[in-house]
Amino acid sequence: MKTFILETPGALRLAETAEPPAPGPGEALIRVHQVGVCGTDYHAFLGEQPFFTYPRVLGQELGVEVLAVGTGSADLEVGARCAVEPYFSCGHCPACRRGTTNCCVNLQVFGVHIDGGLRERAIVPAVRLHAAPALSFAQLALVEPLSIGAHAVARVNLAAGERALVVGAGPIGLAVIQFALLAGADVTVMDISEQRLAFCRQLWPRVTVIDARDEPLAALQDGVGDDLPTAVFDATGNQRSMMASFQYVAHGGRLIFVGLFQGDVTFHDPDFHRRELTLLATRNATGSDRDLSELLEQFDAREILHVTFGSVLTARNAADQRYFYDDLMDVLRAHPDAYADDLERHFLRHLRPFAQGSWSMPRTTRTLLKEGDA
Repeated sequence: MKTFILETPGALRLAETAEPPAPGPGEALIRVHQVGVCGTDYHAFLGEQPFFTYPRVLGQELGVEVLAVGTGSADLEVGARCAVEPYFSCGHCPACRRGTTNCCVNLQVFGVHIDGGLRERAIVPAVRLHAAPALSFAQLALVEPLSIGAHAVARVNLAAGERALVVGAGPIGLAVIQFALLAGADVTVMDISEQRLAFCRQLWPRVTVIDARDEPLAALQDGVGDDLPTAVFDATGNQRSMMASFQYVAHGGRLIFVGLFQGDVTFHDPDFHRRELTLLATRNATGSDRDLSELLEQFDAREILHVTFGSVLTARNAADQRYFYDDLMDVLRAHPDAYADDLERHFLRHLRPFAQGSWSMPRTTRTLLKEGDA
C-alpha cells in the first residue's frame, strides 16, 4: 500500500509498504479516506515539533472506514464511518487512573510518537474509533482539531457571560472561539492577520476583534477598561505571543496555553503574584468525557458544522478531488505562518481527501479556489 514517510526534517517520501496484519483482540483495521494536514505535521516537517522522532508516518486528523474488527470489539461494525481519537493512553499510569488520559505518562499519539494515518490502511485500538454515520469523512477529519478547542474550554469551566479572549484565530483558535461561544462567554479575538479577523467577523458578528499588530493591550482596554478578560486562551504556539498574553488577564483570572512551541516561557513573577493569576496548559483531548462525545452529538445536530465551518466545507464531493505528491510537499515546505493571511485557504488545505482505489491527495488548493469553492 502507499504510505508517506517523513524520513528526516524536510524529507518526505512516498513509499510502498506492507499491508497491515489482521486486527488482533481489541483492534480494528481502518481505511483512511480523509486526512487533515495540521500544525503538528508542519512543525515535524520543519524539525520543530516537540515529542517527535524520525522516521515517522504523519497523520492524526482522520476520517476513516472500518474494514475489519478483532475479538472484543462487538460495538464496532464493519463499514462504520469513524473519527479517530489519536491519543493512545496506557490505562494504568497515575494520570490514566485519574481520568486524564490525554496526558498519560506513556502516551502514544498516532502520527507523532507512532506511525499515523498518512497511508491507505492501518491498525488502531477499536476503543479509539468514534462512529458517526451521519458525518462525511471530511467532517470526521475535523473532529480531532475541534476536540482540542472543546477540551481547552472545558478545562476552565467558562461561565455564561464571562469575558474571554482568544489570541490566535487559526484552526485551533477558531475551535476555542466556537466552544467559548457555546458556553455563553463574551468573546474577543486577537490576531495579527486582517483576513483572519475579517473571517471571524463574518462567522460571528457578535465577537469583538482586535488587531494585535498595534498596541493590543491598549485596544483591549479601549473596549473593556480595567475589566480585563478572566479567561485568556493563547492558541498561537508563538513564544512572543504567549509571554505577552500574561498582560491581558484580569486580576484573579486564568491564562490557558493551548498552543506550544520548542522553548521556554518566562514572565514577571511579582506581577503574576500581584494579580494571583492561574496558569493552565491544555493538551490534546479525551474521548471518555465531553470533548469527543458531546462534539460528535453537536456535529450531528449541525451546531458546530453549520455555524463554524459551513463556509469552508463545500458541497463538492471530496471523493472527486485529487492532490499529488508534489502538492503535499509544497504545503509542508511552507511554514504555517505563510497561511496567516488567508484562513479559508488554510482550511481547504486542512482537508486532505484520500481517493479510494487510486490513492492520492486532492488537487491543488489554487485550482479549488479558482473554481469558487472558497
